[in-house]
Amino acid sequence: MRIPKALNPRLQKQLLKRFGVYDKVLPVNTTPSRTVPEHIPKPDYITGNPLYIGKKIEIKNEEQITGMRCSCQLAANILKRLDPFIQPGVTTDDIDELVHALSIDAGAYPSPLHYKGFPKSVCTSVNNVAVHGIPDLRPLISGDIVNVDITVFYKGYHGDCSKTFLVGDVDDKGLHLVQATEDCLDQAIKICGPGVPFCDIGLRIYRVAKKHKLTVLPAFIGHGIGSYFHGPPEIHHTLNHYPGLMQPGMTFTIEPVLSHGSEYTVILNDGWTAVTEDNSRAAQVEHTILITNDGAEILTK
Repeated sequence: MRIPKALNPRLQKQLLKRFGVYDKVLPVNTTPSRTVPEHIPKPDYITGNPLYIGKKIEIKNEEQITGMRCSCQLAANILKRLDPFIQPGVTTDDIDELVHALSIDAGAYPSPLHYKGFPKSVCTSVNNVAVHGIPDLRPLISGDIVNVDITVFYKGYHGDCSKTFLVGDVDDKGLHLVQATEDCLDQAIKICGPGVPFCDIGLRIYRVAKKHKLTVLPAFIGHGIGSYFHGPPEIHHTLNHYPGLMQPGMTFTIEPVLSHGSEYTVILNDGWTAVTEDNSRAAQVEHTILITNDGAEILTK
């Protein structure tokens, strides 16, 4: 955090030691929502045709799993295309424009667009924005970290993944935060398989985060996914008692959010942007996984 000069030197030193060096981000102006051609198939919340989502966790058949593999691979490929693109001077609205174009070119609908009123095609969360940042016209600067959360609706199925990108020269605390969040996700996926309790995911992430002396933000959870954007099960990323066991054919996301500071967040007036209460940086990573007969397959790798 770049500390205002008015603060006394001792407090400045304490904040820098705790959180590192970065710019606090607040939303600025953005551009209008991008349009989707008529020929692109659209999800239920756009067509107005209600999709029944039961309380029971869906066990997908081979046809559904094939559909999930296609949508998830597309989402992953789009995310990979951002690696050379995200540089100082690029705006998060530029990221939105690219993700939107790549989705449309592939014949997919960018799932966040107009989902419950979200105005853009991707979520971009910079520094102290934990999740659901709305792409805007602020240029990224060296030292930023930015999570890009991509979901596409392709051939009847949603594929969902995210990554926190490093912009230019990021300080050591920022690097550690991102690396530790990736470690949490990796370790959580390793324990997944038939008969494993869903609550074990949160236990594993909690322990890894604690080892790294970081905080898991409990408000944000993973979810079941398929022809629906969000459904059961709920995947909690910290200590929890969510019931049920994993079974082959289940697909869901794991998407931990970690910070250096408080576990609490605040939703801004736009109704979407969630910032950390103490303006500490947050990082998130996400994969969609499939439970198989002998473990778990990362569909968005």
